[in-house]
Amino acid sequence: MVEIDLDKYRNLERRVGEDWINIHPIQRGGILPSESRKALLEFANGYSTCDYCLEGRVDLVKKPPILDFAEDVAKFLNMDEARFTPGARGAQRTVFEALTEPGDTVVLDSLAHYTSYLAAEANDLNVKEVPHSGYPEFKIRLDEYADKIEEAKSETGELPALILLTHVDYRYGNLTDSKKVSKIAEEYGVPFVLNAAYTSGVMPVDGKELGVDFLIGSGHKSWAASGPVGILATTYEHADETFRTSMIQGSWSGRSFTKKEVYNYGCPPVFGPPIATLMASFPHVVERVERWDEEVEKVRWLVKELEKIEDFHQLGERPRRHTLFSLETPSFHKVSKKRKRRGFFLHEELKERKISGVHPGMTKQIKLNTYGLTKEEIEEVANAFHDIARKYDVKVEE
Repeated sequence: MVEIDLDKYRNLERRVGEDWINIHPIQRGGILPSESRKALLEFANGYSTCDYCLEGRVDLVKKPPILDFAEDVAKFLNMDEARFTPGARGAQRTVFEALTEPGDTVVLDSLAHYTSYLAAEANDLNVKEVPHSGYPEFKIRLDEYADKIEEAKSETGELPALILLTHVDYRYGNLTDSKKVSKIAEEYGVPFVLNAAYTSGVMPVDGKELGVDFLIGSGHKSWAASGPVGILATTYEHADETFRTSMIQGSWSGRSFTKKEVYNYGCPPVFGPPIATLMASFPHVVERVERWDEEVEKVRWLVKELEKIEDFHQLGERPRRHTLFSLETPSFHKVSKKRKRRGFFLHEELKERKISGVHPGMTKQIKLNTYGLTKEEIEEVANAFHDIARKYDVKVEE
């Protein structure tokens, strides 16, 4: 028998208790409510949602009601059809594969998630970037989508295969104006993809009102689900092309797979916990998006409190319109240079106060997310940062 230390895999623990306050920028929207934790155990086995799979596709399963769920998700997003994918990245790749040919050009915002670039690379596409305004707001220059479309047309003689906009970026949490880009896309007749990984599921998102052809969501980022699971919603105009079924036939066996969707690789691997928790959280998600204004009010309060600390400056647009935000924290970076643990001091100070989510080792610039925290929890976060500042002789406005 091969010698392997198996003990390290026994009794796995996260070491972040449920009584902790989690401000991790990519975790707040994915925290499971109690009913979803129950579903997680009920459907813990990988193929547990497939007991009554009669069609060979997870989105067509009626028990549990995944077929109904797909229709309800499309309705909730005000789109025509929806599918479930292995994360938002899987949804992007499906769209890119369905709509492009090698050598085509796509236009992306310059704050797009890295997976948008990799989806382009995997399909041998050329990328045109729409620039942002730079420090300190980093706003995408939306009018320049038209410039990049013209640039691609001038260089290749063809329009881009698609344009993609990140609804809220993962670096600064800026909320972009989808309607402005949709008008440009409509004018040129180019399909418009909106990556709503950080918006759909936490705030109201209406695909047709925003003018999108494809709407992409993330279950584990913003729909309170166990991952990996994503959502791809589209219009009737693009559904047949994007969700086309297999036409291949074995040359010797004659085998065919006529119900399997080609760009979703037949049946996307979201069966079991991902799709079960996404369904179980759906009532919770539908209700919580109506409280978005309260969430924005809370994050604005926290930004104001944190900026009372010497040299703390919020980056990105002002005032905040999303709960994910980035802070410049040079005063804490100066402190870190004098500490034995260097940049880990902030993470450890917060850990002592049962606050998790600030990336270990980061002190020059940090990211937080307040989504779903109570006012009392947010006050506790503000007080913790103030206490840490005072402990290391960093000034705090009274």
